[in-house]
Amino acid sequence: MQKKVLALHDLSGFGRSSLVPIIAAISAAGHQCVPLPTAYFSTHMAIPGWETVDLTGVMPRVIDQYDRLGLRFESVYAGFLGSADQIDCVRDAVLRLKSENGTAFIDPVMGDNGKAYSTVTPALIDRIRALCQSADLILPNYTEAQLLLQREPCTEPLTDEAAQALADELTTLAPGAVVTGLPLGKYIGCAGSGKDRFLVKKLHISRSFPGTGDLYGAVLIG
Repeated sequence: MQKKVLALHDLSGFGRSSLVPIIAAISAAGHQCVPLPTAYFSTHMAIPGWETVDLTGVMPRVIDQYDRLGLRFESVYAGFLGSADQIDCVRDAVLRLKSENGTAFIDPVMGDNGKAYSTVTPALIDRIRALCQSADLILPNYTEAQLLLQREPCTEPLTDEAAQALADELTTLAPGAVVTGLPLGKYIGCAGSGKDRFLVKKLHISRSFPGTGDLYGAVLIG
């Protein structure tokens, strides 16, 4: 039977980020991706002049309908969350809609390149940190990992051992963690904690590709 993934992310029209690559990658893996958009954006936020519509108000009603239908999902996967109310919706979806042996994935989207995003407040960081405790696996980047661990974000290069230790430290919040965007000299890498610890390094390319994290997370989940 085809497995179902409930994906709570924003939907960006142009730019190949958020739900657009997520739906494609999870579908290509042979699963059914059920999108529950948190907001609509005309483009991703790296493109100036974007327009947006907040969809927080409809999210509880969608979760209620899915619960009434008896739908249960092998995975609940959440990404960019713009408010405390959306965080509450994700927690509710995990509690009510995740199947008995299902997995909750949280991508705590809060910042990058050593800085928190302009919409991210200390209170929101605290709420996302608490939400991570409902997850089986969290997928922060280097900046977000530092925010979760209540550290001032920096972009200083790491040794392989320090990169692995950072991922391991996040198991205080969730059973498993994969940290992306780790600066490792001329390499960029990701490190995973839990029973299958790993460190992967590739040559760093000095360009920005919005949506890379969304695609990575979707492929990992798939």
